[in-house]
Amino acid sequence: MSKNYESFLNQLVESYGSWFKDEELLKAGRMTRNLYPYTHIFSPIQINRITVKNRLVMGPMGNISMAEEMGRPSQKMVKYYAERARGGVGLITTGLVPISHYIDPSVTEPGDRSYFPRIDRSRTVFAGWRDITEAVHSYGSRIFIQLTPGLGRVGSPECLIKKFKLPISASWNPNFYIPQVPCRPLGFVGLKKIIKNTGQAAADARALLFDGVYLHGHEGYFLEQMTNPAFNRRKFGRYANWQAFGLDLVKEIRDRVGPDFPIMYRIDLSLALNATYGKKMEKIHPLRKFKNERTVAQTLDYMKNLVKAGVDIFDVDLGCYDNWWLPHPPISMPPGCYLAVARLVKEYFKENNIRANTGLEVPVVAVGKLGYPDLAEKALREGFCDMVMLARPLLADPDWPKKAYAGRVEEIIPCIGDQEGCINEFIEGGHPQCSVNPRTGNEDLLPPEPAPAAHKKRIAVVGGGPAGVMCAVTAARRGHEVTLFEARDRLGGMLIPGGVPKIKYDLINYVDYLNRAAEKAAKNYGLKIKFNQTVSPEFLKNDNFDSLVICVGGQPLKPDLPGIDLPHVVQAVDLLWNPGLADKKDRIVVVGGGAVGCEVAYFLAYELGKEVTVIEMLPYFMKGACTANRGHLIHYFERQGVKLLNCTKLKEIVPDGLVATQIQSKNIPDPYAVWRPVLPENIKNPFEKPIKGPVMELKIQADLVVLAMGLRPNVEFYYRCLEIQAAPEIYNIGDSFCPGRVYEAVKAGYNLGQSL
Repeated sequence: MSKNYESFLNQLVESYGSWFKDEELLKAGRMTRNLYPYTHIFSPIQINRITVKNRLVMGPMGNISMAEEMGRPSQKMVKYYAERARGGVGLITTGLVPISHYIDPSVTEPGDRSYFPRIDRSRTVFAGWRDITEAVHSYGSRIFIQLTPGLGRVGSPECLIKKFKLPISASWNPNFYIPQVPCRPLGFVGLKKIIKNTGQAAADARALLFDGVYLHGHEGYFLEQMTNPAFNRRKFGRYANWQAFGLDLVKEIRDRVGPDFPIMYRIDLSLALNATYGKKMEKIHPLRKFKNERTVAQTLDYMKNLVKAGVDIFDVDLGCYDNWWLPHPPISMPPGCYLAVARLVKEYFKENNIRANTGLEVPVVAVGKLGYPDLAEKALREGFCDMVMLARPLLADPDWPKKAYAGRVEEIIPCIGDQEGCINEFIEGGHPQCSVNPRTGNEDLLPPEPAPAAHKKRIAVVGGGPAGVMCAVTAARRGHEVTLFEARDRLGGMLIPGGVPKIKYDLINYVDYLNRAAEKAAKNYGLKIKFNQTVSPEFLKNDNFDSLVICVGGQPLKPDLPGIDLPHVVQAVDLLWNPGLADKKDRIVVVGGGAVGCEVAYFLAYELGKEVTVIEMLPYFMKGACTANRGHLIHYFERQGVKLLNCTKLKEIVPDGLVATQIQSKNIPDPYAVWRPVLPENIKNPFEKPIKGPVMELKIQADLVVLAMGLRPNVEFYYRCLEIQAAPEIYNIGDSFCPGRVYEAVKAGYNLGQSL
């Protein structure tokens, strides 16, 4: 590994735009079992004085709203962790648990309530934690508690309105969500209190049977803010030394728990802000405040000192909130995206003979899209890392370890990286769930196996998308006689064309899984699958079914505008079914800047080499999508020269392009500004200025116009079934009820399949 760390970092970040041109890397993202048996994954490892049974770590994911409002872990949270331990993972890490209540105002709600679990303030929360550790240990797994000194500038600025208190940070820094809100530097007394709280929390965690403590020191949270000169610009006092706060935390923990209790530290090798934004770091507020970020060499030196202070194990990634797709790699990022980072740290430790105070080597945990068994095994065999962290893959399938160990890779439910059920759900006010596993986060409500049907029914499911497949398989498992009708020769619905862009490789895995799950249900539970069969409401009525489940999808919206039927106008879904429609079309305009429009634009620009413009009538592109998913695409749009025109509305289509109208206002957001998030609809930014101004007409040249303006539900089929009383029970789910996401479709299919 070259010692030119910054060059390494720049090349790595640059590669994340067109990584899929490496066919071998693309293949690494398939759910294959070529390296089975997975002898390295399922070998034990020692961390300080404990032994972990295998090399798999459940990554920390925020346990938002999974505890009672006063912070005690609920049965929802207990069963959530127990399910992952039962599935065979060696080491579980909890989501972040703040130990800075009453110091960081963003972690506590009014009335002393919290949407985070707590381990401070009162012994009344202890029993919930003991329930968790005892449940995890009963399956032979280990568990570390993740402690965070706070959120700081990435905490909710609502504390200013609800508590009349400014958020905190290491220095005067802008709040991430609303940059106009300043975050004040926390004083020495507050910092020392956090350090004492951390030691007490670690001591309590040991008493509550945790196997170790895990410090949340990455991604720009408060510990990172104190230990990175990008955020810590103090000139005086002990903590003007940006390493001091982190080292003091570790020393305090070690003093309280003794030498034999493992300490894990989560760190980013670099914020990668300069590598991401380059010259923009000088021009854009608030980025210019952060240009003096911790270098890779400084991070490695800090890690060396953390080991001396008492850290036993690290996991390492890249990035922060201001380039959020890096610490939360979405579907469009490459498999194993940070293996090179883990290898760099491992080699540094080896070359410098850095060992833990126990004399053991310091394990390095690799993170970042490693939910593919062959890739995880290869990473361990080739010495890239010592352990593999699986976060979202264990939401998708808690039995990932069991299935991989047994060689049943084809049965693993693959994560699709859309981040709708996990990250977006708790941002919008829910708790972590999963788009492809409806039981995740609902283990307290939904049993592992659906209850057998009390009365056997003849059920027809019309439409083989994710809603239809999930409903049909679930109902068949319960003992119903189920027939699934699909108009095409393969199950998957709109996910099939959705998986055409190479960045959507995870969808291919999921479509394959849906087809295998249906085949298994056909073999074991008598599910009948009728491919290439279009049915009518009258046909269904004549077959005398007891229940009908309609999930026939939606129809692409087609506005009634001049020129809409010209031959160079196509729907996005038709282009994905037949990419040849773009042959010899050099200039392409995509109308609609939602997730589908932007994914199609990325496909056209990066894979087909087209000159692409995207127009969107709203101020923001991909509004409603996870910040990480939208940020990755939009950032690399700019690098590829894709033109994004927001506040722009299609007026008419002409033979050589289209005519649109655009609002002319200085308050229109920069469409490429991915260093700040799009706030949820129910959160108002009081500093946001209205977008008002004259409307200017634009003529945009185009050889092809691609419509990606959304779907309307195909409800006519359902209403016709109701009209003719085609069955005693008739249900409408999926896109034919309300066009949405895989998350809603899968949940609807499962819930209905359970209740029929």
